[in-house]
Amino acid sequence: MSRHLPIAAFLASFLFPVLTTAQTQQREDEIVASLAGGRVIVQVAKDDVIVFAAIDQPVEVKSVPPRLLQLDATHVGIIFGATEWQSPASPESVRLDRNFQSTSQGPKQNYAPYPGQAEPDLETIGIAFLEKLRPLVGQLHHKLDFRPDDPLFEVVIVGFAPGYGPEVWEMEYRIEQEQVATRGEYWQTRILRPRFNQLYPPEGGKHAPHTLVESRYPAEPATKNQAAEPPLIALIQGGDPAIARLRSGEPRFAKALDSIDRGQAQKVPAVDAADFLRAALPLISGGNKFFLGTMEEQRGFDWIVPPDEPVEKTDDKTRPPQAPSLRKKPTTP
Repeated sequence: MSRHLPIAAFLASFLFPVLTTAQTQQREDEIVASLAGGRVIVQVAKDDVIVFAAIDQPVEVKSVPPRLLQLDATHVGIIFGATEWQSPASPESVRLDRNFQSTSQGPKQNYAPYPGQAEPDLETIGIAFLEKLRPLVGQLHHKLDFRPDDPLFEVVIVGFAPGYGPEVWEMEYRIEQEQVATRGEYWQTRILRPRFNQLYPPEGGKHAPHTLVESRYPAEPATKNQAAEPPLIALIQGGDPAIARLRSGEPRFAKALDSIDRGQAQKVPAVDAADFLRAALPLISGGNKFFLGTMEEQRGFDWIVPPDEPVEKTDDKTRPPQAPSLRKKPTTP
């Protein structure tokens, strides 16, 4: 995806039917954005050490990569979708991984919510991104013909809830549009409150299988003829030849993969989990760049394979230690 393609055109061309040349030219003066695509793989290993990786899967050659930012003292976020915006009126682009500061206050604007909102304590991080997206999305005034369930922006949150342990969430932002002028096809575009999807811990409590967690953006291939790459857990369980060679060539990997197969990924030593991912990522990335790191509740995150760009750390301390867990409390099966 071109770094300077009008957002109305880039959304339609990426997710939906391609715009005509006339339509594209008509929108040249609109705000533009860059799209990040890819996948995240997370394993919660022994002693609650989180091992995480992100693989860049560009929509086009000039797409921006997935980027990581520190959300607070115990959480990081990996962002996808419309992560970098450029207005014709400003020489500086707006990057949603820069200058992040969460807020414990309520939203400054009235946003149209989706039914079935998740836990209120996710608002701390969710509203911060919502406030950054609102003025950008508000500049979209052409009809965007795409499915309501396709998110414009997505954050995979990895970290720890005080008193409850490791957690992984998908936080997805969608938009809605309303035509406010019939002449000239002028539309009002609004960003909606995020939807939340808990990926870890698994539903069913401590007795539920614990395995690798994976998320990808976009969730579906860009075209019907494009096959989605199988998740890493499917390659492990399906006996993929490249993964099988890793298993047979390193006893530590064989033991770790046996634990993952049994749904006991949380019993794998962190160093073995990290070393296996470090060996597996080049085999599944298709030659694309990736980063790999670890997250611990007391020590924060650290890099094994860092991204090309430095990551801004935040001194945000707005989330009090006694704040409730972001995740749902495990239920007894």
